[in-house]
Amino acid sequence: MKRQGLIVVNTGGGKGKTTAALGLMLRSCGYNMRGVMIQFIKGSWFYGEKKSFTRLSPNFKLITAGRGFVGIIDDKLPRDDHKIAAKNALDISLKEVKNSENDIVVLDEINYAVNLGLISEDDVISIIDQKYPSIHLVLTGNFATEKIIGLADTVTEMKEIKHAYQKGKKAQIGVDY
Repeated sequence: MKRQGLIVVNTGGGKGKTTAALGLMLRSCGYNMRGVMIQFIKGSWFYGEKKSFTRLSPNFKLITAGRGFVGIIDDKLPRDDHKIAAKNALDISLKEVKNSENDIVVLDEINYAVNLGLISEDDVISIIDQKYPSIHLVLTGNFATEKIIGLADTVTEMKEIKHAYQKGKKAQIGVDY
């Protein structure tokens, strides 16, 4: 039976959108599937998935195309630098969704990139329209647009009920990053 690629959206204000996408990639490794995660926002900080991806090689690769979190914490880059990085991530994404050797392509934080005005909703729809038919495409990040949600086969909204930072607990290695 020929696989029909799905479009999966992980969105919402709660924690776990990227983690859920990583779980899909880990599961698919059990079936010897191949793919790539392109990160649109994350970039300059170290986080666990950067190192763990080496353990999933050669089945999966991680491409960190972003220049870091935009407009928060320690971001001192000009906005244009983030826009250029997002455009580069789009170019990489288009190449990867057309590559029939991929089984899964994750566009991590792409919904944030749209919400922040780094790329357009039409850019994302173009990628969806041009993907190879058997590729599963996963789009993560809060603020998924109604059009993107409408094009998806599966949409999960992560809803924060409570978070440790509300009690003053700092982000924890292995859980938060």
